[in-house]
Amino acid sequence: MRLSSAFGPGAEFDFLRRVLEGAPAVESPWIAVGPGDDAAILAGDSEAYWVLTSDLQVEGVHFRLDWIREFEAGGRAVRAALSDLAAVAAEPVGVLVSASFPSTMSVERAESALAGAADAAAECGAGVLGGDVSRGGRDVALDVVAIGRSRSPVLRSGARPGDVLWVTGVLGAAAAAVGAWCRGTEPSAEARERFVRPVPRLREALWLAERGIPSAMIDLSDGLVADAGHLAAASGVRVEIAAPAVPAAPGAGTAEALTGGEDYELLLTAPPGSLEPVVAEFESSFKIPVRSIGRVVVGAGVQVYGADGRVLPIATPGYDHFRDG
Repeated sequence: MRLSSAFGPGAEFDFLRRVLEGAPAVESPWIAVGPGDDAAILAGDSEAYWVLTSDLQVEGVHFRLDWIREFEAGGRAVRAALSDLAAVAAEPVGVLVSASFPSTMSVERAESALAGAADAAAECGAGVLGGDVSRGGRDVALDVVAIGRSRSPVLRSGARPGDVLWVTGVLGAAAAAVGAWCRGTEPSAEARERFVRPVPRLREALWLAERGIPSAMIDLSDGLVADAGHLAAASGVRVEIAAPAVPAAPGAGTAEALTGGEDYELLLTAPPGSLEPVVAEFESSFKIPVRSIGRVVVGAGVQVYGADGRVLPIATPGYDHFRDG
């Protein structure tokens, strides 16, 4: 087994580094890529690798049931897990859904959450293969293991100086929805939809990988700047982002687009001239934009530049579960 990647900065990832450094090393010919990327990659057959990932969604941290319904929470959890498969250009096979519900929640509401999970899995071409359920505690917790296959996995660690930085879609809508709810107002229909029903870019990632375009890739869950930091650390490079080039969703500001998180778009690097000739074909095929937003250079970390070419200070690059812990 090998670690795929170094983690970027942050208290959450310092915590993970300590845990992984203290864990016993396990050598197995079946493990091609271990912790550190968007998914673990296992040896398969001559056709493809097996890809495994898990994602945990907790009420009060990732969603609130006074914002969204149980059915929507279940679907959102599955979509977030499947986005990790997209990040490594894997085709979904199935999901395992485990859930814990408060004892005060009705059976009907609990069933609705699992129905939402099954609905999202089917919509994305994945079967529900099993899981587990429990009752007790205070909040809903939904844990999804996603299983996929990939002929040519794309890791975070392949970016090289000179590569161009690209992003799919538009950013900041989910953060705009959360901001509205926190202010006691209702988000726009578009912002709410992007929060409730994130779209794992599975077909888009496979399309790009089949053409050999990405040198490195990650999905945007913690925020553009934070996730760019993981890609930079894994590849041993510096990522430079041009803030004016970052495509913000309607109603989202620059800060939300840069650091908001939970957009579940793809951030990728590619050698110059590899993606540019097929941008129009990509956008025609998937009805979303793909935009060049920066470059990869020698160095470390992430720098964001404003319209005047000056480095913008980013105090909080993205969500960090352990920032205050």
